Amino acid sequence: MGLFSKQFSNVVEWEEYRDDVIFWKWTNREIKKGSRLIIRPGQDAIFMYNGVIEGIFKEEGSFDIESDIIPFLSTLKGFKFGFNSGIRAEVLFVNTKEFTVKWGTKNPIAIPTQTLPGGMPIRAFGTFNFKVDDYVALIDKVAGVKQMYCVEDVRERVVAVLDQLLMKWITREGKDMFNLQANAFDIASGIKDDLDMQICKIGITITDFTISSFSYPEEVQKMQTKAASQSMVGDMNRYTQMAMADSLAKGGRSNIAGDMMNIQMGMAVGQQMMNNMNSANGAGFSGTAGAASDGAGSGASSSGAPKFCPECGTPTNGAKFCSNCGKKLIN
Repeated sequence: MGLFSKQFSNVVEWEEYRDDVIFWKWTNREIKKGSRLIIRPGQDAIFMYNGVIEGIFKEEGSFDIESDIIPFLSTLKGFKFGFNSGIRAEVLFVNTKEFTVKWGTKNPIAIPTQTLPGGMPIRAFGTFNFKVDDYVALIDKVAGVKQMYCVEDVRERVVAVLDQLLMKWITREGKDMFNLQANAFDIASGIKDDLDMQICKIGITITDFTISSFSYPEEVQKMQTKAASQSMVGDMNRYTQMAMADSLAKGGRSNIAGDMMNIQMGMAVGQQMMNNMNSANGAGFSGTAGAASDGAGSGASSSGAPKFCPECGTPTNGAKFCSNCGKKLIN
């Protein structure tokens, strides 16, 4: 039983997989008859023999090395496993996904400016994306001497050259030193191209580079805030309009704009109430005057009977029937 157990080999796979690892090398073990290669989603497997690439396998799944892998290798395609013999080869597993990394300047960068002899000290923050692009360069420059390579290793290489690239692209074409955020896209685009030219040497390509924000010294930020406040106070009418528009856009979350709208609405309601009161008073006065006019014009007494009989002209004295002719005076 012990004799036959030697026939079985370990499974060739990426052990202890981590999301932040770019590649991991399976090495220093003998591949024997019956061994299998396991490639998981998001991984490529590179067979190497004596430091030379024998084959690259990108299809995920479980494969028998003797029947599925050996026939496709460069120099080992004719290799035959003996009863106790095996291959002492290396398998490099590469993470094929695109990585997103946060970056930030370690220290303020003194950007030259005419108004400040010592330069403007600023910081910058953002993200960059990268992925493995050239397996040959990766093995030649990195994997040949390392067991694994992590995202942090790439981040350190990028940050090491960022200060120079930031200074280059910020000072280019005389950009406004106090409004760098407006030019963040152009600055980031230039840095991406330069950074990619340097990092591609190790088989990695920079797929995206963004600048989220620029940070100025506290004193400069206070001056900017004060200047913005003075500019806004200089045109209160415009400030009021902007506040109201902002309140409408935010659904009334702005306290200042909300108070202004409440005041205006209160004034409008008050004006409407005054108009209603004036209309009511005018109608009442007109009705009273009309009633008095009607009473005086008809010549009727307080009882409703005419003062003189319409038939014979005899005074009625408020009676219901005429005392002379008997005419009914009140219906």
